This record gives sequence, structure tokens and C-alpha cells, in this order.
Amino acid sequence: MTELGDDPDVEALAAARREEALATNQRRLLVLAGDRDAGIDAAFDAVRGADVPDDEVTFVTAREGFRFHRVEPKRASSLLGTTRTLVVLDAHEDFSANALGRVAGAVDGGGLLVLLAPSLDEWSARRDAFDERLAVPPFSVADVTGRFRGRLVSTLRDHPGVALVDLDSGTVERDGAYRQGISFDAAPPRIPREKNRRFPRRAYEDCLTADQSAALAALEALAEPDTAVVVEADRGRGKSSAAGLAAGSLAAEGADVVVTAPGKRNAAEVFARAERLLSELGALRGGGADDFDLAAESGGRVRYVSPTEAGAAAADADALVVDEAAALPVRLLESFLAAPAVAFCTTVRGYEGAGRGFAVRFRDRLDDADREVTDARLDDPIRYAAGDPVESWTFRALLLDARPPVDQLVADATPDTVSYRALSPDDLLADEHLLREAFGLLVLAHYRTEPDDLARLLDAPNLTLRALTHEGRVVSVALLAREGGLDADTRRHMYDGGRIRGNMLPDVFTSQLRDEAAGVPVGYRVMRIATHHAVRSSGLGSRLLSEVRDEFAGDADYLGVGFGATPELLSFWRDNGYGTVHLSTTRNDTSGEYSALMMRPLSPAGRDLRDRHAEWFLGRVGDVLGDALSDLDADVARAALAAVDAGADPSADAAFSPGLSEYEWRVVVGASYGPGLYTTAPGAFRRLGLAHLTNPDRASLTPREERLLVRKVFQMRPWDAVADELDFHSTAGAMRALGDAYEPLVDEYGTDAAREERERFR
Repeated sequence: MTELGDDPDVEALAAARREEALATNQRRLLVLAGDRDAGIDAAFDAVRGADVPDDEVTFVTAREGFRFHRVEPKRASSLLGTTRTLVVLDAHEDFSANALGRVAGAVDGGGLLVLLAPSLDEWSARRDAFDERLAVPPFSVADVTGRFRGRLVSTLRDHPGVALVDLDSGTVERDGAYRQGISFDAAPPRIPREKNRRFPRRAYEDCLTADQSAALAALEALAEPDTAVVVEADRGRGKSSAAGLAAGSLAAEGADVVVTAPGKRNAAEVFARAERLLSELGALRGGGADDFDLAAESGGRVRYVSPTEAGAAAADADALVVDEAAALPVRLLESFLAAPAVAFCTTVRGYEGAGRGFAVRFRDRLDDADREVTDARLDDPIRYAAGDPVESWTFRALLLDARPPVDQLVADATPDTVSYRALSPDDLLADEHLLREAFGLLVLAHYRTEPDDLARLLDAPNLTLRALTHEGRVVSVALLAREGGLDADTRRHMYDGGRIRGNMLPDVFTSQLRDEAAGVPVGYRVMRIATHHAVRSSGLGSRLLSEVRDEFAGDADYLGVGFGATPELLSFWRDNGYGTVHLSTTRNDTSGEYSALMMRPLSPAGRDLRDRHAEWFLGRVGDVLGDALSDLDADVARAALAAVDAGADPSADAAFSPGLSEYEWRVVVGASYGPGLYTTAPGAFRRLGLAHLTNPDRASLTPREERLLVRKVFQMRPWDAVADELDFHSTAGAMRALGDAYEPLVDEYGTDAAREERERFR
């Protein structure tokens, strides 16, 4: 520890670390801990010492009045795709793990990241706006812990390349000198010979590393149909630039290239590089990167389309480029296979998404898609040299490189060999391997896991983690969120339209479905559940849910879950005793899916809540399918309806009674067994169809017949559209098939009067 007196020479320290960073083309981290005003003054000293021009400096702070470029912490994502020589992150107010990851990624090689922090001994006890967001009702900020910050501080105190100044005591705890890391220039780009090259020579000259030029060569496959290219890289390796060079090259040839990403900002680098290349080639006719739409003199085009619409748009284009593919759900990734040629560019380790998750959840489907698949991997950093200590620190501090156990260690796991255990935050902090394995599985469970999720896992009072372990290794995890137990004022606030964080089911039940009492029972929502990919489909997920049910049976009123609805997921949760109580009437902007809410009661209060919402759902779903859900996938509708009241008393068949009048039975029988028409009383057909779809085992209908019920009777599609989708030879054939489908329903549910009417036609 170096004594600096009352006026620490931060300027000299920053100059030394800047000189070292420039010499190695790496980055260094300077932490200024203590009083905030003193920290800001010291940050100005650091800028002077580093000798960085003002226009290359960014302050990320809620404070105003700086001569430098300033970004609000909540707007830190605006730094994505940019490079800065020195960035100051003010962690005194509204600090978040996400902001830290985004800011660190913006610092260029030879630059400095300056972190203004409270006293490190006191930081974990401080609370700010981020903690307020973790304090979901009925919890308060006092219930939020500081474990994430405590862990962060420990990494600051022992990680290489981190200089640490205690401004309160006027001492340098660590000078951060570090020259032992790997530091070398990446291999230069290679330009293929003209006879082996399709893209322009200029595109290869714009590459910065051999990795990037190899990725560009792999992307040449997009010029041919029935191809797919997968480009994987850590952040800062130039994959988006390579994708942009490929898109520009294709457009220069006259190709129509669709680009998609989770958001436009994620695709900014793709368009910047494509525009630059087209300009260099003299081939840019109009548009610009800022418009996310480029036109080439050849008639080619590079244009951005949102993920939910990209599959349909790319089907009529020549190629599709998907940037940050790991941050998109599998359903959307599958829709992109409609494109003649498609490139999936994905970050392996980063807050945009997990490349390993992409590989596990989607790669097998890509390999089965009857396409020639080309792989490319970029390892060499572009913005800074290999061995950069700021990169390794962010990976460590934010667990960007967290992974589940290797396959061989868990391959023999079965429901009979595993142990169930609670993983408390203290357990996770005490065992770094346990934390990495558990968080690694959570990363794979969801397509948008981010660093803030690590902070939530360690500090949020409403979250709890459960796991199955095999010989000490984590093979399955479930992240649970406590919901409900809300006081009358909070429930009234929700009922009047106010939003309550962290209470998904009570919020929807109260604000949308008008049940002010829904926030009284206490539930645990399964936020995420994941099983190691080496032992999936072996019953471990169901075993974990069974253990969760047994543990919380005496402490909660229900278990719940909300997710983007697919037939497979709906069936999985139904098989585990969860029943459908709601389908959202709008699609998720990112996944493009309608969400399903499902419940499993654990107490009489939970059963009452489930039963009334299941009843209300059945009362409205027939109308909603003909309106807001008219485009819901038929198999999703079938699976959602089949799961209503799952786990209820099997003798409670009255809930499925169609309740038709004698007249309505005559109409239905006449249309199924006789010459009658469905259009005479469609409501009767809808109620009878609902009785079947919510209890499909009572009568034998084929999946095609059930899809016919959904498409025509519930969603009221035109006959010609129904016949075309379900492969009937004619609309008349589809009409006859609908009558035939109702015959077994008449036989199963018909009254004595219905059976008498049926006999007239036999």
C-alpha cells in the first residue's frame, strides 16, 4: 500500500497505467473509491494523467455539468458498438451489473476504465436505485442484500491489472501494474486468391485479423441457396464487422440481404461496415447505416427487419444475417430457416446472450434442416490484445464465462442418482464452482440472461434457487420467485392500473383479469428451470418440480409459471400438474410468442384462485380465439386447452359439460349425422368443441380434426384457408370433415334428446 497523503497523485498513477496499456494494446482498470465528489475530481486527474483528448472520454453518471460526453447509467447500452479511449463509470448512484458490462466493452485497447465507487468496505451495505428495483413487494429495500457488490469488491482487490485508490485514506491499495499477461498482435488478415474468392478484395482488406478474414470467407457460402453459416466469437472479436462486410459484398452483387437482431442497435456495426464497403466500392446508391437500409447500384439491398418479421421477409430475399442470434428464442431461430441462405452470428460469452445456449438449444435443429452448414470461430481480439485483464475481470466478476459441468461428469445422472438441495446465496458465494455451475445452467435456460440476473440471484429477497446434484455436480436448477401476500393498498394500486414489480401472476390476475383478491395468496413462480443438456429428457426436470412441490406444500398456496407458449412446453407443465389459467392476447416483441400462465395449487386458497381463473379462462377463450388470438398456432391452442384444470379432481367432469339446449343439440346432430349446417348455431359447436379440447381423452379425435375445430370453429378462418392449411382437397371436403369430427362428440356428450335425434339419421 502506498501512502499518497492528502492529495493522492491519481494523475501519475493513471499516466503509468495508460503507458502500460498502450505498450501492451490492452486495457487497465482504475478504481477510485471513497467520497463521490472527491472521486469525480480524481477522475478529472485521471483524464489528465492518461493524456486522452476530451472527445475520446465518456462519463457514465447521473451527475450533469461535464465537458465530456456523458451518458446516463440507464442508457449505458447506447455505448454498444462504440469504442472510447477512457470511460468513467460512476457507481455511486443507480449502479448495475449490466451497466458495468456494457461500459467495459466500450473501452478500446490502450485505454482505461475508471470506476468511481463508494468506500469498498462500505459498498456492500449501501443501497441505490438498482436495489429499489430488487425490492419487489411485499419486500422493502431493507430486505435486499449486498452480496453481489461484496463479491465484486473481492475481485477488485485481487485481480491483475486493477489499480485501486482509497480516496478517504489517501492511499493506493494496489498500483495495478501488470505486464505478465499475453500480449501479441493478432495474425494479419489473409486475402484469398482471386480464383478462390467471390467477395471483393476490398472486403478482405477491411478485415483486421486472420480470424476475421476466415469468417468472411466462410460467409461467402451465403451466395448459394440451401446454406447456413454459424459464426461464434467472444465480444470484441469482429464478428459483426465480418457480417457487415459479407452483407455489403452480397448487396454489391445485386442480392437482397435481410439483417435482423434483438434490436436495431445490435445491428449497428453490421450496417456501418456494409455502408463503408459499398462506399469504397463506389456501389452505394442510397440510404445509410443510420437508416438501417442500404441500396446498391446493382439493385442489391441491405435492410433491417425485426426478428418477429424477419423469417417471412427473408423467404423472399436472397440471404438473411442474424446478429446476436443467442439472444433470440429457438422458435424465431427456426423461422429464419425459411431464408434461402442464413448466417447466425452469436456471442459465446457476453450479456447479449450465451453462445453455448444457442449451440445446445438450436444447433441440432439446424443440422437437421437439410442445409450445408459452415462454421467459423473468431478468437483473436480486435479492439485490444489477448490476455487483456479488463476482459478477464469482467468475465470473472459478471460470470460471463459461467458454464455447467462438463458432460462426462453428469452423463450418468438419473432421477434415482440425484440429490435435491436448496442453493442459498451464501452457499453460492462460499463455493465458486457451485455458483458457476448453477448460473451456467440458468444462462442456458433463457435466451436473454444478463449480468443483472447474477445480482438478482445473490441479492433479491424474493428469489430462491433449488437444484438437483449428481455426485456433487449441478444437473438441474429451478429459480423461484415468491409472489403474492400483498396488502390491501398494494392490491388496490394494481387493480387501479399500477404496476407491481416481481409479481407476474398477481399482477396479470388483478390488473388485466380484474381479480382484486388475487394478490392475497402466496405463490412461488418458476422463473426458470434448466437441466444439463447431457441428461435432458431423462425425467430430471420433473423430479425437480416434484421436490419443489413437496417442499413448498406447507409454506405457499400455489406454484405458478409463465412462458412463451409452445405445444411442447405446455405439455411438459401439464404433465407436472400445472393447469392453464391465461393466454396473453399480444405477442412478446422479442420471442413473437403468446405467453401462457399456468398454476398448480398447494392449498385450498391456491385451489380457489386456480379454479376461478380456469373457469374465467374457459368462459372467455372461445371469444378470444376468434379475435385477439385468431392467429394463435392451432397446436398451441390445443395444448393450452388440454392443460386447463390439470391436476384437478378427475371426477369433476361437470366443469367440461357443454351445456347445450335441446334445440342446439338438434342442430349439432343434424350437421354431424344429417344434412344440417354448422353455420346455423356456431356457438353450440364452439361450446361442444371446448368440452372436448379441455378433456381430449373422453372422445377420440385425430390431431388434424382437433386443428380443424380450432381453425374453423374457434378462430373462424375462411373455409378455403382452412382447407389449404390442413391439406383438404376442397372446401367441401373440409366441411364434411368438420361434421365427421363432431360425431364422436355427440356420442360422448349428447343428451337423451341428442341420441334420439341421432337415431333418425342412422
